[in-house]
Amino acid sequence: MRKPANLIYGVHDTLPLHVAALNGAQHVGVIAINLVYPLLVFRVVDAPVQLVTNLLAIGMLVLGVGTFLQASRLGPVGSGYMCPSTFTATYLGPSLLAAKVGGLPLVFGMTIFAGVLEAALAPLLNRLRSIFPSEISGLVIFMIGLTGGIAGLRSLFGAQALPVTEVEWTVGGLTLATMAALNVWGKGMARMLCALIGLVTGYIAAGFGGLIDGSKIFVVDEAPWIGLPAFGQVSWSFDVSFAALFAIASIAAAMKAVGTITVCQRMNDADWVRPDMRSIMRGVLADGASTALAGVAGAVGTNSSTPSVGLAAATGVASRKVAFAIGTIFLLMGFFPKLPALLAVMPRPVIVAALLFAVSFIIINGLQVMSSRMLDARRTLVIGLAIVAGVAVEVFPIIAASAPKAASPLIGSSLVFSTLIALVLNLLFRLGVKKTATLSVDGTQIDPKKIEDFMEAQGAAWGARRDVIDRAKFNLTQSIETIVEGCEPQGPLEVAASFDEFNLDLRVMYSGPPLELPEKRPTNEEIMESEEGQRRLAGFMLRRYADRVAATHKAGRSTILFHFDH
Repeated sequence: MRKPANLIYGVHDTLPLHVAALNGAQHVGVIAINLVYPLLVFRVVDAPVQLVTNLLAIGMLVLGVGTFLQASRLGPVGSGYMCPSTFTATYLGPSLLAAKVGGLPLVFGMTIFAGVLEAALAPLLNRLRSIFPSEISGLVIFMIGLTGGIAGLRSLFGAQALPVTEVEWTVGGLTLATMAALNVWGKGMARMLCALIGLVTGYIAAGFGGLIDGSKIFVVDEAPWIGLPAFGQVSWSFDVSFAALFAIASIAAAMKAVGTITVCQRMNDADWVRPDMRSIMRGVLADGASTALAGVAGAVGTNSSTPSVGLAAATGVASRKVAFAIGTIFLLMGFFPKLPALLAVMPRPVIVAALLFAVSFIIINGLQVMSSRMLDARRTLVIGLAIVAGVAVEVFPIIAASAPKAASPLIGSSLVFSTLIALVLNLLFRLGVKKTATLSVDGTQIDPKKIEDFMEAQGAAWGARRDVIDRAKFNLTQSIETIVEGCEPQGPLEVAASFDEFNLDLRVMYSGPPLELPEKRPTNEEIMESEEGQRRLAGFMLRRYADRVAATHKAGRSTILFHFDH
């Protein structure tokens, strides 16, 4: 990998201990925003304060282990990227319903089921690339950023939210302005720690503004400094009627992990062109293992932290050494209950400011992943309708409220619903898309525009990458012109273009001698002295534009193959 210019520390770079520790602290601050998800689940069952404190401590240990699993490469597990674990909204809807019906034992049991299912899905991802193409991964990333930002704003402006005071406006604005200013104009440590400095600034401003009231301080004071979490209070149950809900949430979590790890790959490689599926499979396996561990230990479902990856892109610090620092801090927090209690009382304007800062980078990354593929009308409808469906659920909660009881958890989560719509439409719209398309070219009157239009239309229908289609388009046009000029084909030339998620093959078939495709460039003298030298130069250049070429001749019929890796 070639490190991009905007990164200060790439994934494999070693950085000073204090830089790793401070960056780890600011990531923990951003991830701590998602403590709201287990708190909401625990509130449904009216869990006592002591139990909630204990379960939060257990959750910190789970996040620590999950982060280490993701950043390390232990056998087949772990992407090796700075992609820490976090509690996630993906499992919130199903978990809330399970808590109402079967209490926390059912939540923990179904969480184990979801984690095992995601882990089982990981080895199959390579075969399922046509079902889970890059543009849907980009959609998931985009929706994560969008829904995260909306959720944060709803805590300030929602119908059930308390009115926003002037002090809260000031604190939120100051927090966001600090993060943005240090990120845009800051240098060195100031830029790398922009989120942490913003969080500290927000806490201080909130303290002076009276936003941290006595009841919140009491919660922190009551939490012990040191304590070993008790695991004996956890039990499990399973209900087959919840299997479909948690299965879809598990698929959405896997898609989110695919998208997040894709962002990590793209962020760390200036020459990135396609997802590395081996790294993604290892990462999804680690993500599923972390969720299964959460269910066993007594926590809610986990997932890769997209806001944290967005923060890494913003600060330019993407070294996986930071992930080890994050994991260490989480493990320490599991044995120092006062620390998660302090994060749990983060004032809402500080939460919203940090969330808006992080999701800005997530949304843009999602758009970049989606736009890396060519989109025809089918794929445009898949992405467009899925986004509209997800946004509609966020804007009009009555859609979920009026849905059938069995479907409400699916529709209630905009991320799950949007992902489900995209997957169903992608499967439906794939009908009628040919893997191989043919074109006949008149050798006496070549129309380059017709050839280019053919490749454009097929590239969009297949959802191929723009750079691959541009190379193939140029190669095909030039090869036909060279064949017509140098090989004098009899009759029309036949072009067959075939595609899967990994390969694009172009075959040019005609009656006549084969086109020479030399591996060595002809000398300048050969090029200048004869037309044969010029044809050999054209053949040499065509070889260079493709990843692999081959020429065959049988019974007077020649076939030229140009292969492009996708």
